[in-house]
Amino acid sequence: MRNLALVMGSYHTGSCTPTITKMSMLSLIFLLVGVASGQLSSTFYETSCPNALSTIKSAVNSAVSKEARMGAFLLRIQFHDCFVNGCDASVLLDDTPNFTGEKTADPNAKSLRGFDVIDTIKSQLERICPKVVSCADIIAVAARDSIVALGGPAYKVPLGRRDSTTASLSAANSNIPAPTLNLTGLITAFSNKGFTAKDLVALSGSHTIGLARCTNFRARLYNETNINASFATSLKPSCPTSGGDNNLYPLDVTSPTTFNNAYFRNLVNQRGLLHSDQQLFSGGSTDAQVNAYVSNTAAFRADFANAMKKMGNLSPLTGTNGQIRTDCRKVN
Repeated sequence: MRNLALVMGSYHTGSCTPTITKMSMLSLIFLLVGVASGQLSSTFYETSCPNALSTIKSAVNSAVSKEARMGAFLLRIQFHDCFVNGCDASVLLDDTPNFTGEKTADPNAKSLRGFDVIDTIKSQLERICPKVVSCADIIAVAARDSIVALGGPAYKVPLGRRDSTTASLSAANSNIPAPTLNLTGLITAFSNKGFTAKDLVALSGSHTIGLARCTNFRARLYNETNINASFATSLKPSCPTSGGDNNLYPLDVTSPTTFNNAYFRNLVNQRGLLHSDQQLFSGGSTDAQVNAYVSNTAAFRADFANAMKKMGNLSPLTGTNGQIRTDCRKVN
């Protein structure tokens, strides 16, 4: 509404009575339509907090330089936030005696980190622009900056999300795709959020970075046949048939801290770590897309960036909905 004052201040000079020109009236109408629609914009903080993006980028670069794995965590936070009732920062809310959040959901409890980085960013932004930048927008920008820090594609992040005052443990347990899903289940889970099979393959390419716990890939090692034998053998010492549940292994053994298309080459060579990974290249409808990304890195990067922007647009709170939390871990 700050621009509204500029429109209303369009006067004819030399007149004691302010009048609004036809062009000003049109501008006012377009402005009000834009406000009402609540659409996101990459320039949302250009006036209200011009240093917001540089502040987030600096904090992310610092965190990733100290621990490359942090990039995967910050990216994962956005996935796990947006897939549960939209991109509203609900995943950041801590439990209280009277409130149950999403952090203890099965997909989150032992796989999400990076909340302290979000806290640091929020504290810095509250000092320079109090009550302006939402936690939901911080998540989206931090994910993008993490990707770039590890060599991935840059893309503009639409901004203007607001933060939820609620969370859903049950939705977190049911909406986040499990590593045990087969191809049909994956396509359905992503389709339910408006994604195509192509989007599914592109977004799965995020597994070019990060690690997975033994408990999430043990069954694949010992029960599946579409796995490279030497690859499986190399994993078994760190992931025995019992014990070692929390032992970690790279999702992309080739280049675990670099964002590239090696993940897809691994799938073609039956070296996908998770069952859900290898399902993308297992004689099904997505094999051709995997092959396309193996041979064309630029296509993967472009499709991934577009799919990330699409994900960031999942049911955001805008306008007067939600709030701008001053502490990302609790409602105001």
